[in-house]
Amino acid sequence: MHRDCRPPAATVLYVLCVAAEQPEVSAWRPRVPGVVEVFHAHFTEYAYPMHVHDAWTLLIVDDGAVRYDLDRHEHGTPHDTVSLLPPHVPHNGSPATEHGFRKRVVYLDATRLSHDLIGRAVDGPDLRDPVLRLRVGQLHRVLALPGEELEAESRLTLVGERLRGHLRGRVGGGEGRRDPGLAHSLRELLDDRVSEGLTLDEAARLLNAHPAHLVRAFSTAYGIAPHQYLTSRRIGRARRLLLDGLAPGEVAAVAGFYDQAHLTRHFKKLVGVTPGRYRGAGPRGERRRVT
Repeated sequence: MHRDCRPPAATVLYVLCVAAEQPEVSAWRPRVPGVVEVFHAHFTEYAYPMHVHDAWTLLIVDDGAVRYDLDRHEHGTPHDTVSLLPPHVPHNGSPATEHGFRKRVVYLDATRLSHDLIGRAVDGPDLRDPVLRLRVGQLHRVLALPGEELEAESRLTLVGERLRGHLRGRVGGGEGRRDPGLAHSLRELLDDRVSEGLTLDEAARLLNAHPAHLVRAFSTAYGIAPHQYLTSRRIGRARRLLLDGLAPGEVAAVAGFYDQAHLTRHFKKLVGVTPGRYRGAGPRGERRRVT
């Protein structure tokens, strides 16, 4: 019996989801620079033969474990490990437990991490780092949500920074650095682009700053991440438009949200009610009919 397992993401590449004892696979390409593909799978018996990718493979296992060979050395991925397999290096993969494994993978463009890090990734592909594991899980959550590209870019930037730190033996470097001038410039840029938005890479180019430094400088200065600030500004605009009498569907487009569901998700989180209830919640005798 088939059921639809597609996440609410941008371009779906392929989806297979059958009975529980059979493989469950979903894959899609989000509109996030540097992400080639997102791949989620539950395999009980399937074993990958030796193969290569032209992208970096960032892998976490949520259940079970995977055993694999990389450069003729055996490795494993228990659930508290983040594995980073470099491009163009042969590897395989098979279940290491009786009930198989459930994994989540982000394939990153080969330019996302520099070529000189390939050898170090071959020598140490499995990283035991709770902070990195948490951040990769958060990245997967947001990659499945259309309209959250700025948050996904920000999270991917911090993941990439920590991966580079591991491979170069400098984990945690640069965290908490202050740069109030840069933070102010980014806030002005976000204020000018509330509805249309912008990508993190675009902001970094306009402000001549590294994306990771940009995110950290803003968060340190204002106590809120750039994507949270932009969402808050959009919710503020949506509130005014709703009180002007616009329907939630119209408000979503004007305020810069992906669709009405995107607006509703954030509106409930920040305001406590849906846009429709908020629009119809005026004083007695002045209530507008909620449609």
